[in-house]
Amino acid sequence: MSADNQLGAYLRARRELVRPEDVGLPTNGVRRVPGLRREEVALLAGVSADYYLRLEQGRDRNPSPQVLESIARVLRLDEAGTTYLLGMVAPRPRRVRRPRRAQVPASMAQLLEVVGVPAFVEDRYFDILAANQLARLVDPTLDVGENRLRSFFLDPAVQALHSEWDTVTASLVAGFRTSVGNNIDDPRFVELVGELSLGSERFRQLWARHEVVALAGGVLTLDHPQVGAMTLHRQKLLTDHDDLILGIYHAEPGSESAEKLALLGSLGSEETTRR
Repeated sequence: MSADNQLGAYLRARRELVRPEDVGLPTNGVRRVPGLRREEVALLAGVSADYYLRLEQGRDRNPSPQVLESIARVLRLDEAGTTYLLGMVAPRPRRVRRPRRAQVPASMAQLLEVVGVPAFVEDRYFDILAANQLARLVDPTLDVGENRLRSFFLDPAVQALHSEWDTVTASLVAGFRTSVGNNIDDPRFVELVGELSLGSERFRQLWARHEVVALAGGVLTLDHPQVGAMTLHRQKLLTDHDDLILGIYHAEPGSESAEKLALLGSLGSEETTRR
């Protein structure tokens, strides 16, 4: 399968993750391939086996949306996965080349300082462009110039901080695919994926799954070296500025984690006063 056959790579990766019993097929006998066979996907999607083979091999790159939606149902893709699949064959608008590091508007930078919770701004590649002090106290890698993907996969301290590192990294990689979309010829994308593929077996495994998820919130369980265990809610908010995402962490009001977050804030204030 050629390197530029992204549609075929995606179909094959997702096909291998669907078990026959998931779609009502018998599992008798020895199966030489993981997941579904190509002909099984074709049968369930209502297309010929030869046509589906051409899709995976990259010999037909213009399937109709109806065909892709039918295949998406067989592969049990959710809304985010189906949208990603359809986007692979849709005409891509020419992207305007921007400076490698986007500029955070002054109003957004001011918001970080007054919002009262850990907050940061990142771009579509998860490069940190701005962060407030409380965010850096919660996680020192949430600082300008850091990349959250690189930190999670290449920094042992981040793995120690996140109690559910396996779950978080799976969500992070799937979110990265969603954020980048099909603009995989961007030099920043090539550089980052290449570095992580060489440096992390976990990243290589997750990247090969071709999973995508909607950019949304979640829950983080942290083992903080100063205040101990904390459970924080994570929110990602799209902004009016292209490619900029606002990330916010907050604790349940009145909870022990909220008290620990307030303690971190006071420690940060004391440190600032001593300077």
